[in-house]
Formats: sequence, structure tokens, C-alpha cells
Amino acid sequence: MSNDSVNSSGAAKAVRSRYSEVQGAARFPVKLPIHLKSQAGEADTESDNISANGVLFHHDIDMPIGSTIDFTISLPADVVGAEQDVKVECRGRVVRADGQDGRRGVAVVIDEYRFERR
Repeated sequence: MSNDSVNSSGAAKAVRSRYSEVQGAARFPVKLPIHLKSQAGEADTESDNISANGVLFHHDIDMPIGSTIDFTISLPADVVGAEQDVKVECRGRVVRADGQDGRRGVAVVIDEYRFERR
């Protein structure tokens, strides 16, 4: 067995391990507007659920597992008690993508985030 195949399977195991760690966070079935920016372009969607570690949404475009995605989640002003919507700019990695009803369910782990200041 070559070192490449050992390293590949080791890397895959490490990704699965990290994903199972973040998968344990409580998920909340919240529909929030999301603006996506990826290699495939820009698009709008909404969350299916969100947790402290990530977000699940559905989208028409294939997003490969492991790909990086930038996205902005809009928190409605009336929900957060602000005068205008609060934007959370996020960068994450696609950890799961599967088809359902002609659309792809995409699970993203949030690696970085910051609140947009106005």
C-alpha cells in the first residue's frame, strides 16, 4: 500500500471525525435568508436549519464536498430588536450534499463569521 492511499484514507477519516463532532450541535428549524457566493456564482436561498456550527440549505447548483463557500445570513430586524436587518458574513466548507425533490441539500460547517457593521 502506498503512502498516498494511507494519507488519503487518513485525511478522509479526519474530515468525517470533524464532521461528526459538529453534527452533534442542536439544530434549529429556522428559515433565514442566505446570499451565497461560491465558485459556481452568486445566488439567494434560505436556511432549512441552523446550529452553532453550521447551516443546512437547499440549492439547485452542485457544490462539491470540501469546497469553500462565502455566504451572508440575514437576521430580521424585528427578531433581533434592531432598526435594520443584521447581516452575518460567513465562510465555511461543504460537508454534505445530497439530492432531494430536484434540489440539493447542502450542509456547511461555519469556519469563520463576522457581523457586518453599518
